[in-house]
Amino acid sequence: MSPGLEIQLICAVTAAACALVGAFLVLRRAALLSDAISHAVLPGIAIAFFVTGDLASPFLLVAAAITGVVTVALIEALTRTRLVKADAAIGLVFPALFSIGVILISLLASDVHLDADAVLLGDPAFAWIERFTVGGQDLGPLALWWMGGIFAICLVFVTVFYKELKLSTFDAALAAALGFAPVALHYALMALVSVVAVGAFDVVGSVLVVALMIAPPAAAWLLTDRMDVLLVLSVAFGIASAIGGYWMARGLDASIAGAMAGASGVVFILAFAFAPERGLVAQALRRRRQKATFAERMLLVHLLHHERTPEAERECRVSHLEDHLRWDHARALLAVRTAEREDAITRAGDRLMLTDSGRTRAQRAMVE
Repeated sequence: MSPGLEIQLICAVTAAACALVGAFLVLRRAALLSDAISHAVLPGIAIAFFVTGDLASPFLLVAAAITGVVTVALIEALTRTRLVKADAAIGLVFPALFSIGVILISLLASDVHLDADAVLLGDPAFAWIERFTVGGQDLGPLALWWMGGIFAICLVFVTVFYKELKLSTFDAALAAALGFAPVALHYALMALVSVVAVGAFDVVGSVLVVALMIAPPAAAWLLTDRMDVLLVLSVAFGIASAIGGYWMARGLDASIAGAMAGASGVVFILAFAFAPERGLVAQALRRRRQKATFAERMLLVHLLHHERTPEAERECRVSHLEDHLRWDHARALLAVRTAEREDAITRAGDRLMLTDSGRTRAQRAMVE
């Protein structure tokens, strides 16, 4: 397998894991926690490294998970005091913990691979170099095995606790009443987010972890209201961002991590603009339809009011609508065309006349 393909696989699995757990943060409107956790687990990683002396030790994941839970607990404790809001609590806790981690690394581990730049930015281009070997046989990149295992844990967790996660995400009070222990589930999820964050450090860095945890699920949320579909779309968008970012980086001779972040942003922007129900284009078209419908109703009521009156010859003309209803020419034409399309009026030159259907609709509009 070529290094390029291995890099793509590593990045795709990493993005899939980030997007899967990130979807629950987005659904819980706790997206800022991804930023907090991805930075605040650094002191846990640093302390575990000082104890074990091994960057590949699984105790780093355990320490990161514990630190992530501590981070969430501190944020929630500050929030419960009601002296600061949730976003302010996040802004107080995670910079403090992250700075402690940076200080520990700069003072005690300045001569090892664990440095602040690597944690922040990562370097996917070199993720394939460290190999996983058993009995002298090369089984592929170690990062792929790590992230594959973490992704598998995420899948098992979501599959086993899907019902509980779904209920506690949308109605924690009901989940507690039914005995689902939403608080314990919340902290288990935060621990899993911490594990995913630290597992992705060497591959993509904490900055890109945030992008991959938030952008794909946010894009998916614009496209569906079903949680199961949202999870699938989140993972698919994460993988697409990773692979698309890799090829974008190759084409531009740019940073792979930066290109992946850019690709995830492009995915979100496309969904933000073109989502069928919530996208900007759909909203603009809906507003245009509403504007046309309202103008059509006003036109029908106006024609009904003047129908069979001495003023009808003058009032029921397209040219007179602009003066009487204070419409510009474009709005007058929009109302007329909409009414014609709905078979509510007939038009003879400049003269407008109601059809039976249009008369009924005008009468209904006046009652409403």
